[in-house]
Amino acid sequence: MSQYVCIGVPYYLGEILPERGEVEALRRSGIADELQAEWVEIEPDFADDDDRVLAVNRALAAAIKSQADKIPVVFANDCTSGLGLVKGLEAKAPAILWYDSHGDFNTPETTPSGFLGGMPLAALVGRGNQHLLRGLELAPIREADVIIADARNLDPEEGLMLRESDVTHYESLADLHAAPLPDKPLYIHFDTDVVDCAEMPAMSYPEPGGPSLDESIESLRRALAPGNAVGVLFSLWNETLDGSAEALAATLRLIRALI
Repeated sequence: MSQYVCIGVPYYLGEILPERGEVEALRRSGIADELQAEWVEIEPDFADDDDRVLAVNRALAAAIKSQADKIPVVFANDCTSGLGLVKGLEAKAPAILWYDSHGDFNTPETTPSGFLGGMPLAALVGRGNQHLLRGLELAPIREADVIIADARNLDPEEGLMLRESDVTHYESLADLHAAPLPDKPLYIHFDTDVVDCAEMPAMSYPEPGGPSLDESIESLRRALAPGNAVGVLFSLWNETLDGSAEALAATLRLIRALI
């Protein structure tokens, strides 16, 4: 019996975009069969919730809790789904290892763009957008229980706030590998844009200069090796952009690090 359950979250900031088929492409790829895992689609109740991002995250949390004996492997179109995953895992009180080329540590007061997808990690530690945590009835994670790896593109105020926080920021995977990971249950959040865009194209917000695909796979294997991972989320590419087939192939290689 598999230790995993695969959960598809085919929503972008709470919306279904017909042209965005990344989650469906992964389902069709047969990766769940490779993991010997069931594939589950979430069922948000939009009729009962006027905040669609909250509705998606409530449904994700419910799907995770309904299979509490499994490690959820979540495939999502944006990083806000990390909120629902943490809610689903709250009984296990996980630390967080967050791979991303961006900090996702903005708040409504610091963001230059207003983009909600650049704020979920800050929200998870109690900074900004706390209506999302209140809506999920989720207590903030201690900053000292959060590690972010790479984050090579930080907005000015975001970078200052991150440096002044208790979040551990490793600017390279080599730095991450030289330090111990938390000795407690671990949620691994992997935004595929952390991989250098030469090998992971079709990113909505590409950032050159990241780790290679092989380095990223090796880093995932290192993070998984202690056996304390209780959840993994992959934030995916943008299928409407050039290179989407290459991005799918690269993402499948990353996912196979779980096998």
